[in-house]
Amino acid sequence: MLISREQFMALTARINERYLPWLNVVQGDLTLSRLARLSLFQVSVGICFVLLNGTLNRIMVVELGRAAWLVSAMLALPLLLAPARVLIGYRSDNHQSFLGYRRLPYLWMGTMGQFGGLALMPFALVLMTSADASASWMGFGASLGALLLVGAGMHTTQTAGLALATDLASEKTRHQVVTMLYLMLLVGMVIGALGFSLLLEPFSYFRLIQVIQGSALVVAGLNIVAMWQMEPRRPDLTSFELSRPSFGQSWRALSANPGAHRLLIAVALGTLGFSMQEILLEPYGAEVLAMSVSQTTRLTAIFAGGMLIAMALSARYLGRAGEPIRLAAYGAVVGVFAFAAVIMAGAFDSLTLFAAGTLLIGIGNGLFAVGTLTAAMLLAGAATAGLVIGTWGAVQATAVGCAVFLGGALRDMTEALIQGGMISQQLSGPATPYGAVYHLEIIILFASLVALGPLVRRLGNDKDQPLTMKLADFPS
Repeated sequence: MLISREQFMALTARINERYLPWLNVVQGDLTLSRLARLSLFQVSVGICFVLLNGTLNRIMVVELGRAAWLVSAMLALPLLLAPARVLIGYRSDNHQSFLGYRRLPYLWMGTMGQFGGLALMPFALVLMTSADASASWMGFGASLGALLLVGAGMHTTQTAGLALATDLASEKTRHQVVTMLYLMLLVGMVIGALGFSLLLEPFSYFRLIQVIQGSALVVAGLNIVAMWQMEPRRPDLTSFELSRPSFGQSWRALSANPGAHRLLIAVALGTLGFSMQEILLEPYGAEVLAMSVSQTTRLTAIFAGGMLIAMALSARYLGRAGEPIRLAAYGAVVGVFAFAAVIMAGAFDSLTLFAAGTLLIGIGNGLFAVGTLTAAMLLAGAATAGLVIGTWGAVQATAVGCAVFLGGALRDMTEALIQGGMISQQLSGPATPYGAVYHLEIIILFASLVALGPLVRRLGNDKDQPLTMKLADFPS
């Protein structure tokens, strides 16, 4: 027999609150300890990212002998799901629930996607290593399904988690939220990289299966801890009797904010400008500067160090009532000098200048990302946080995917022009294909500054006045 809503709520009220993940939420400010626990979902995303784009990428190309272009296409599939973040955010804004929760169900669905994809992946690898051709292709299809599940789970988890953080953050804690979320994503990537390198030594397929299965449990555990008693109940927003706008209406309302489109264009341009070097820095160091494998491997650590410096600078700047749009512009300016340093490092054959440029790329990228995400949080209201954060995430993730493809394609196209004799001998050289990409990134970063310029605004003449900025107030 079906029970009514009132009976269901009365039943849950009789259960000890310690055993329910959704009751007994601590009210008040989002303290540092609560924020650190909530941001654990970013650690799980970082672990999945390293596993897919680092460990499995190498294993499928080297150990399994798959074509590099095929593996790249497989790993790019999760990026194709990035536009779905907009719909996920809209659905979480308008979720109907007797319990009064909007973000928790989508965090749970994202967790199950991550767990399910990682749980399926070992069986796909077993089939891919089979000598039977039909089983091998079946494993290839299963691996595609696993990658799509993990990708969809990562997008859903991040969108719902960022929206929940926006709901819980106040004006005073918003910059702390953004900084902690980015910091924990970096922590997850470092934990994943170090953990997989240690656990897979010596390498065997059986050990790989154990590591992937263990990762599935760790990812699910981190997300459950992050969700536990975190979201307050809002029956006024999840009532079935409440009239809800359609997706088109919500999108038009968001688009009506002066500055919203300009902010998204700036996010796309800035992310494109910083991300085209993703797969080129290490080959550039090897080809142009004759760096060893160990030396180029350190570039990732240098870049991550720059991101950490950016987190500290962002927290300090925004904590002093700094403007997030201005912070993003500072990041773009740093990026211009960073790529100029990388270009000059090839001309002067300077490893020190190249390392400094890599560090500055990390700093500029971090400043830009924190600034634009904080601005997006300011744009989000209580009823539209999911849609705004989902749109920001979709634009950023799509720009990253396009940038990685364009960076490699432009480098290869320039090299083909050199080999075809269409570029003069004075300009041809090992650094030229990479330099074409880096010069284009500088131009794109200047374009992002043009997009950000009209959004910079201070309230009154007192620079020490606390910032209460809203994108609706921005000049168009």
